[in-house]
Amino acid sequence: MQEELLQFKLQEVWTLVDLSYEKRAIGSRWVFRNKLDERGIVIRNKARLMAQGHTQEECIDYDEFFAPVARIEANRLFLAYALFKDFVVYQMDVKSFFLYGKIEEEVYVCQPLGFEDLDFPNKVYKVEKVLYGLHQASREWSTRKEMCTEFEKMMYKKFQMSSIGELTFFLGLQVKQKEDGIFISQDNMCLYKIPSHSQNLTSLWCEEDL
Repeated sequence: MQEELLQFKLQEVWTLVDLSYEKRAIGSRWVFRNKLDERGIVIRNKARLMAQGHTQEECIDYDEFFAPVARIEANRLFLAYALFKDFVVYQMDVKSFFLYGKIEEEVYVCQPLGFEDLDFPNKVYKVEKVLYGLHQASREWSTRKEMCTEFEKMMYKKFQMSSIGELTFFLGLQVKQKEDGIFISQDNMCLYKIPSHSQNLTSLWCEEDL
């Protein structure tokens, strides 16, 4: 939680201000989750402070928004093209990606519970950068390995990045890159979802002559 708030400070996400009479501030909440690798093993615990965007009103607090991730079809097409060109796909992660985008609308957020400013407990935060949970948050956002390396260096200069290496796990998809092809599966997703539907991992019965 402290690490998340430190990122807010480094990226100058918000400014503590007095809330004017005609304005309103939306709430915020902490969301906790485990970050998994391609084998389903927990590699990191994450705490993310999110704005309660469900309280925003369309045409008042925001005008339009976009999906934060690419369509699954686009991801498959990209991997198929990489296979066709005999490329190796590498993966990187932008730390607190949303916090790099500037917000156009005037948005105010209440101070998170337990982390109020002791000197100004009644003030609110004026959002300067994109904050997770806001409806408009998503809107604000080669052939040789040497080119990938140069691009990686360029990204490091602009953003706080962590290099992950060859692509093995992406948005719930397990990716295996081999000489004879790129294989995509969702084994871990199935193992996670089946118990939640009160189902057991057993073989399906079928007639012998099938």
